[in-house]
Amino acid sequence: MIADLSLYLVTDTALCGDRGVVETVRQAVDGGVRIVQLRDKTASDAEIVDQLVALSHVIDGRALLVVNDRLDAALAARGCGARVDGVHLGQGDASVLRARAELGSDAVIGLTANTAEHLAAVLALPAGTVDYLGVGVIRPTSTKPDHPQTLGVDGFRAFAAASPLPCVAIGGVGVDDVDDLRAAGAAGIAVVSALCAAEEPRSAAEDFLRRWRRGSVPRVLSIAGSDPSGGAGIQADLKSIAANGGYGMAAIAALTVQNTRGVRGVHVPDAGVLAAQLAALSDDIVIDAVKIGMLANADVVRAVIAWLDAVRPPIVVLDPVMVATSGDRLLDPAAEDALRELLHRAHLVTPNLTELAVLVGREIDDWADALTAAEELSSQIDAAVLVKGGHLLGDDAPDALVDTARGRREVFPGSRIETSNTHGTGCSLSSALATLLARGHDPVAAVSSARAWLRESLRESDALHVGRGHGPVHHFAGLWSRGGLSTRPTASEVADDWWEGIAGIRAQIDDLPFIRSLADGSLPRAPFDFYLAQDALYLRDYARVLSEAARLAPTSAEQAFWAGSAEGAIVGELELHAAWLTPGDGVTAATFAAEPGSATTAYLDHLRSTAFAGGYPELIAALLPCFWLYTDLGERLHAGEFGSLAQEAEHPYASWLATYADPAFAVATAQAIAYVTQTAAAVDDTTRARMRRAFDVSSAHERDFFDAPWGFVAAR
Repeated sequence: MIADLSLYLVTDTALCGDRGVVETVRQAVDGGVRIVQLRDKTASDAEIVDQLVALSHVIDGRALLVVNDRLDAALAARGCGARVDGVHLGQGDASVLRARAELGSDAVIGLTANTAEHLAAVLALPAGTVDYLGVGVIRPTSTKPDHPQTLGVDGFRAFAAASPLPCVAIGGVGVDDVDDLRAAGAAGIAVVSALCAAEEPRSAAEDFLRRWRRGSVPRVLSIAGSDPSGGAGIQADLKSIAANGGYGMAAIAALTVQNTRGVRGVHVPDAGVLAAQLAALSDDIVIDAVKIGMLANADVVRAVIAWLDAVRPPIVVLDPVMVATSGDRLLDPAAEDALRELLHRAHLVTPNLTELAVLVGREIDDWADALTAAEELSSQIDAAVLVKGGHLLGDDAPDALVDTARGRREVFPGSRIETSNTHGTGCSLSSALATLLARGHDPVAAVSSARAWLRESLRESDALHVGRGHGPVHHFAGLWSRGGLSTRPTASEVADDWWEGIAGIRAQIDDLPFIRSLADGSLPRAPFDFYLAQDALYLRDYARVLSEAARLAPTSAEQAFWAGSAEGAIVGELELHAAWLTPGDGVTAATFAAEPGSATTAYLDHLRSTAFAGGYPELIAALLPCFWLYTDLGERLHAGEFGSLAQEAEHPYASWLATYADPAFAVATAQAIAYVTQTAAAVDDTTRARMRRAFDVSSAHERDFFDAPWGFVAAR
């Protein structure tokens, strides 16, 4: 079994205070702690053994229990019947090789490591000797005053990236560090004072877990029967898990022969096959939540119970499939008895009214009686119960979440959705709940979100046209309508696609007489001056449009970039133009004395309309060709692609050509490409298409702008 290291509690006797270590651990495990390390440097081995026995009792297999340093105490506690799962050792403690040999291959063995030398020593060990590394300290901590130099999040990230083993971040970790440490590659977070000294360890643990879970894709396992029509069973579960943001896995407990009109047969594989599937999964994958559906006989139920007792997944949602739509009981008495035993391993049970009646052993008269029955069941099994009112007569179809241990009774009203496509609704709802709980939703929020999703899926189910009986719900209706079916490109794919898309325009620019004659030095001064004068007019308003991009920019970095580009257009480029147009006078009114040509007017009209009628994405797409095409042309001119004279100092326009290949402008162009293509990759299809059109139109205007000086010569 692979260890779930997500929330790791290290005990501290002093911080636990009058509440004591055992009670603190009990509450923290109630809140979801997945592994407990008993650390007490001052206790004798005999006292450690006593504590391990007591902790084993209160943990009751719900979390892993390891002891810090004391291998002999761990062995002694096992001899007393305690479930001690392993040890955590420091660099100077008992040999990890001895620990592995003494505790066995199934034990969990952790090792403290925080330097390159430590990591090298771990790599030298035989494979399988150590299961995880405790890496820290992250921040200064008073619980271990002799701690090594702090790593910080960046130091942890570097260490975790080099480690072949899962790394648990430890040392001064608070709830606000969870997101950063998870992003840095932590397999879990080890907490001392934030749990031991907490007023309510359970609530504190729940807060840590919610933060941890919300930053990940939960791995959700369905244990259920298959439905070849795809509407119920594991097929529906996998769709529901994916639709609600999880990664779905399935262990098949039964093979059914069915379609939308009914079940024709059921084949139940040997329970050992199911047990083997479950063992294979938990040997390799940390399972964040389990949904349990159809379990056809007592042997299958007992196989699931044995696996749950060994692995103890943090979230178990049980949909007790016991009664057919016809009202017939699906399980024999032995299987029903085993299922009642399974109820005590669940965190949430989702019966319909008929199943609830069977579980409490009496008839249910109405909705109020159903709530009372749900409270009875919740008290019996010490788990939450979501009682479903879909089988009620009338227009209302409420649900209710009842959890007597936590004083919770939340009713979710809802009108009945008129549709015959109800095949697999129970399967779909329970697997959605398992996923949302594993994503960090609290139970009430999880039920609210799952119901909203399922009701949407029911409303849109007629669009599927599957079968002639009770069809399936449309699991992905919302995702398809809101997200579409097209893939989202990467920024580099956008860049390649857009650049290739204007290949024809770029070829036309290369062939323009103005460009060719500029390159070979034969360009007369009149068209060159015309080009400069028009470019000065263009730059003046282009700078204003750049300033508008800065105003609209969503980040300070983009704001600074576009604002800096606007300043460069005014201060740098216009001064260069003035050096040719009005030498010695600088930038004056005479610099802008020319009448704007038709190409200049058209280009600026396009930019202005995009700036003040479109949004930020379209605007920066329209601005990009002025960066990209100029840089590309300048680099190829200086590379000699248009002839070697363009590289020579005696070229009549040598100083001007040098500006085309300015390295600083090339850097700015690369940044502009990055901002535009990253934006295009992130937006929806419609906005991306508008950006592409703005880019294409600006590219065509660039071509026309380069062509205009030659037209001026021809007109003269």
